[in-house]
Amino acid sequence: MTSLILASQSPARTKLLAEAGIRHTVLVSDVDEDAVQARYGVTDPHDTALLLARAKAEAVAALPEAEGTLVLGCDSVFEFDGEAHGKPYTAGVARERMLRMSGNSGVLHTGHWLVDCRDTTPDDGTTAPGSGATLGAVASAEVHFMEMEPAEIDAYIATGEPLHCAGSFTIDGLGGAFIRKVDGDPHAVVGLSVSTLRGLLAQANVRITELWPTD
Repeated sequence: MTSLILASQSPARTKLLAEAGIRHTVLVSDVDEDAVQARYGVTDPHDTALLLARAKAEAVAALPEAEGTLVLGCDSVFEFDGEAHGKPYTAGVARERMLRMSGNSGVLHTGHWLVDCRDTTPDDGTTAPGSGATLGAVASAEVHFMEMEPAEIDAYIATGEPLHCAGSFTIDGLGGAFIRKVDGDPHAVVGLSVSTLRGLLAQANVRITELWPTD
């Protein structure tokens, strides 16, 4: 049976996979995101999202628990006014960002990286279960925000929700009240594009239906 490991601690990503009927387990990497970015010096938000997704996937793929599985790493970066915005972590940073975002738009980039850790040795003399693939893709979507009152921003930050989200907002939680529309894959804004995952799996010779429930 084909097994997928999600190399991410994001509850939104695992919830999205579960709601899409994709069987998976979660194994969080210990990747230091700041160290990875410092090492490669990537400043473009699109490339940063892919780089961090790859770092997470490869870190988990190197673990014994990943043997015989497919590992998916994901990371999201919000691009606003040419700047890359990751998680704000503090209320002050989140407030400054959201005041600028009010009534404006930005692009959320979600990087995906898939590593096939299945055996590449033919098991019947002709067919190998694994492809040896290690590949990635980025799904991007433009997010348009409504005008937000300072009091609303403060109330939202007080919930703690935006502090650990790329760009200081969510679409699948309380932050959805401030999003006017999305141009592109809305799943990418949540943090994982199921259609992008389908494409990556296909390149590893796996149909996404193989990960659907069998009961």
